[in-house]
Amino acid sequence: MTSSYQQQLDAKIERITAQFAEFTPPSLEVFHSPEKHFRMRAEFRIWHTEDDMFYDMFYAMFERDEDNQKKVIRIDDFPIADASINQLMPVLLAELKSNDLLSKRLFEVHFLATLKGEMLVSLIYRCPLDEQWQVLAKQLSEKLNIKLIGRSRGQKVVLTDEFVVEELQVFERKYQYKQIESSFTQPNAQVCQKMLEWACNAAQQSNKDLLELYCGNGNFTLPLSTRFNRVLATELAKSSVYAAQWNIEQNHIDNIQVARLSAEDFTQAYNGEREFRRLQEANIDMSSYEFDTVFVDPPRAGIDDETLKLIQRFERIIYISCNPDTLHDNLQTLSQTHKISQFALFDQFPYTHHVESGVLLEKI
Repeated sequence: MTSSYQQQLDAKIERITAQFAEFTPPSLEVFHSPEKHFRMRAEFRIWHTEDDMFYDMFYAMFERDEDNQKKVIRIDDFPIADASINQLMPVLLAELKSNDLLSKRLFEVHFLATLKGEMLVSLIYRCPLDEQWQVLAKQLSEKLNIKLIGRSRGQKVVLTDEFVVEELQVFERKYQYKQIESSFTQPNAQVCQKMLEWACNAAQQSNKDLLELYCGNGNFTLPLSTRFNRVLATELAKSSVYAAQWNIEQNHIDNIQVARLSAEDFTQAYNGEREFRRLQEANIDMSSYEFDTVFVDPPRAGIDDETLKLIQRFERIIYISCNPDTLHDNLQTLSQTHKISQFALFDQFPYTHHVESGVLLEKI
């Protein structure tokens, strides 16, 4: 590793170690990232001048220079993005610049790549997209061998698919994942594979069942299913539930059921406070499960108080966090009933302050 990357990683390790010292966790396991070409997603604004157009940093629209003018940061390559994105960027830009209709009022370009080699590009405009645009965009999609989506206000044109299929390897097995445009996916696929293996190791092997909250598209659900008798996973977003069901079927897994419920809804159902038709429609009988472990990967806001009370009932809690501050806050409650037996840092976002972490908690 270069000294610059190691220094920023060391700073994260020092910060996290100090922040969680009060819980007396074991030594921190650290999973580093590749230093280049690790992001599978990239979003750019398109900046137009009188005789040119180029990629501009997406977040720059919120930055201002000393004269309070929008700051323009021209991007000709993007080393943190996957190599396939870097290879496509100039080729795509040249094609767009050569066609007035495809470049007219183009506002943003979003890339979604996979380790498997698929690419989805979303072109976002500030004008309606007519039939002529669709013909030219279809030709561009075929010429560059990419999936292409056009968007404008109130309009979405899908020329082939609105998803890519990623392939992630966990130990000796490869899993196929449908990743839908504009839906959440882990941006650093190589670190994601390390996270999946860590979670499986933390789960060990159980002859009982797993409850998973916030399952998304089944990213962790699929490999974790090999460690348990059965898995009941919950997710609220319709697109994620659809992707999870597709992923389960595509990977020929038969011991997972998915309930379209929020964590808060599931807590009420599990406590017998409310009945949910979605559980009946999915033929889910919660009383038939014998849970010993719960897996959670909540949003940045962390876990609500009632759900925290629920997961405290389980023997083992595997908690993946994208926000160490809310993890720290949630541990104030969870440490009353559980102790940290494994503690990990996953450097999903090199060169930023963001940290992904994981803890295995076991009942005291």
